[in-house]
Amino acid sequence: MSYKAHFRRFLEAEPGRLHFAAHSHHLWPDVTFEAQARCWLDAARLADRKWDLIFAEVYPGAQRRVARVLNLSRPEDIAFAPNTHGLLNRLLSALPAGRPIAVLGTDGEFHSFARQMRRLEEAALARVERVPVEPIADFPARFAQAAARGGHDLVYFSQVFYDSGYAVPDPAALVAAVPGDETLVVVDGYHGFLALPTDLEALEARAFYMAGGYKYAMAGEGVAFLHAPPGYAPRPRDTGWYAAFGALEEGEGGCVGYPEDGRRFLGATFDPVGLYRLNAVLDWLDGLGLSVSDIHAHVDALQRSFVEGLTALGLAALHPGQLVVPVAAPHRGHFLTFRTAAAGAIYHQLLERNVITDHRGDRLRFGFGLYHDEEDVERLIGVLGQVLS
Repeated sequence: MSYKAHFRRFLEAEPGRLHFAAHSHHLWPDVTFEAQARCWLDAARLADRKWDLIFAEVYPGAQRRVARVLNLSRPEDIAFAPNTHGLLNRLLSALPAGRPIAVLGTDGEFHSFARQMRRLEEAALARVERVPVEPIADFPARFAQAAARGGHDLVYFSQVFYDSGYAVPDPAALVAAVPGDETLVVVDGYHGFLALPTDLEALEARAFYMAGGYKYAMAGEGVAFLHAPPGYAPRPRDTGWYAAFGALEEGEGGCVGYPEDGRRFLGATFDPVGLYRLNAVLDWLDGLGLSVSDIHAHVDALQRSFVEGLTALGLAALHPGQLVVPVAAPHRGHFLTFRTAAAGAIYHQLLERNVITDHRGDRLRFGFGLYHDEEDVERLIGVLGQVLS
C-alpha cells in the first residue's frame, strides 16, 4: 500500500528526489503544514496568552499521545525539550558532584551522548566503560553482565543502534540487570520511537526513555522528550524557570523546589511549533488506523523487497552479504547498514542522481519510511544498477 498522497507537499517540492535517509530526516506528512500554520495563527490571536493554550492543551495533549504510543500510565512524567542533548545534560546534572561519575555505555551511541562523554572524560569528570555492540549475537549478555557488576551512576544504551540498525531484543532485561535503585538507567529510543512497537509498561517505574520527533515521528526538529520515572533524579542542577511550574514554593530549608513529575526536567522558553506538528502526526496516524506495528510491517516489506532486488543485481560493490544486520534478523530498525570501504564513494554517486542516503566511515545506510512504496524501491534498485554495474 502507498501513503504518498499524505506527503504531497514534500514530494512535490522535489519531484525527482529519492529520499532514502529516513533514519535521519523523515519527510513530513501534509498535516504538519496545517499544524505549523495553526501555531502561528494561535500566536497571532493570543500573543502573550498563547502559553495558556500551550500548557493547558498542546503540551499535555502531546504527553498523552506519546504515553499512548509507549503504553505509559503517567503522561505527566514526560518532559519535552528542543533536543535530546539538553535533556541528557539535565540528567547528567542530577548525578553526584565532587567526583568523576561512573558511566556504563556502549561503543555504538550517537554523538549527543558519545561526544559529551568523551569531553567529560577529558575533564576528569567521568569514567566511562563502553561495551562493544558487535558481535551483536551476544551483546545483550555482555551488556547485562557489565551492568550487573554495579557501581555505576549512569547506565545508558540505545534501543536501536544508529550505526548498524541492530535493535536490542529485550531492553527490560538489560534494565533489570542493573542492581540497586541509585543508578540512573537511560534507554535512547530515538531510532525506536514510532518505528518499532515499544511497550514501556515494564520499564516506566525504573528507566528513563528518551526520543523525539525528528526521525520516525515525522514531526521535525524541536520536539524531543524524556520519560522520567518518579523518584529518580528529583533535583537536576541544570534547571530552567519552567521547572518551577507546580513547584513555586521553596523546598525544605529554602532549597529550590521541583515538581515531582516530568516537569522537573523542563528548561526555559521554547518554540512550541514542534509540539503542534507532533500532535498532528499522531492524530493523523490514529485517523488512518495505523499502529506502530503497521508502520513497521510496511517498512519491513520494503526492506525485504530491496534486498531481493539487490540480490538479483549481483553487484560486487554492494550486496546483501555486507549487511551489518541481515534482513532476516528479527531485531533490526528501519534502516539497512552496509559495511563497505566504498561507502563514501557510493553515497556521492547516488547523490549525483538525487538519491539521498548517508554514510559514516565504512557504513552506508538506507532508511525506509511510510512515504516509500514498492515503486520507490524499484527506482532505487534501478539507479544502483546503473551507477555500480
